[in-house]
Amino acid sequence: MKIYINGKFYDKDNAKVSVFDHGLLYGDGVFEGIRSYKRRVFKLKEHIDRLYESAHSIMLRIPMTREAMIKEVVRTVKTNNLDDAYIRLVITRGVGDLGLDPRKCYAGPSIIIIADKINLYPEATYKKGLSIVTVATVRNLTEAINPQIKSLNYLNNILAKIEANNAGSEEAILLDSMGYVAECTGDNIFIVKSGQLYTPPQCMGILRGITRDAILEVARKAKIAVHEHVITRHEVYISDECFLTGTAAELIPVVRVDGRQIGDAKPGKLTLELLKRFKDLTKTEGVKY
Repeated sequence: MKIYINGKFYDKDNAKVSVFDHGLLYGDGVFEGIRSYKRRVFKLKEHIDRLYESAHSIMLRIPMTREAMIKEVVRTVKTNNLDDAYIRLVITRGVGDLGLDPRKCYAGPSIIIIADKINLYPEATYKKGLSIVTVATVRNLTEAINPQIKSLNYLNNILAKIEANNAGSEEAILLDSMGYVAECTGDNIFIVKSGQLYTPPQCMGILRGITRDAILEVARKAKIAVHEHVITRHEVYISDECFLTGTAAELIPVVRVDGRQIGDAKPGKLTLELLKRFKDLTKTEGVKY
């Protein structure tokens, strides 16, 4: 494995950053998780755009154009000779002192690109579906740390994941401060009712998921009615189908929430149709290498 750090490639054992990097000390930075399929990096432009938007929001200037960043991501995957890959692109604030002040990060941002494999869930889970729970940890307030900023500080998500683990569940639903369904620890959530698709809107304190947007895209092309509005747990409980989306998870069915059976307690017809359409999309869309 060759890991990209600031324009150079290093073996895994020698890929290091300073302990004074504010990405390590304070979670001060942004990142993207990206997929490639059959030597095609899926939705790369969209991921890069979101990366730069996150960086702009926290006043982190990336010392590279978007076009150059796209080339470096592709170069990293090619260097590792991977046909299918999970790519982690990280921008830290860089080396500074032990204080919080980002102006003291004198060396400038660090750019790290890792290309590897990822299997978030076993293949069998995609066939039988997930059982998930709602947790007490509330999704970050948009006035505090906006969830649309994909920052290196993922403690909000990790605390929710710990609650899920303690409950014997692989994933958790986080509610917003008003009790509406926001998203899961690393995924967006969808429900199906009477053949129509529902998902929380971006204004509800969620990450604007690239896979989420792809599912909305394929659903609309298939003439499936799509609604982006607030969802309560009650609406999840009585849904006909439920599934989660994310770059690492792709699209995974949910068959039980908080002990309540969803539909027939197996992946639903519309869920499986959307999964097929998503897989088809990954074969044709993306930057080839």
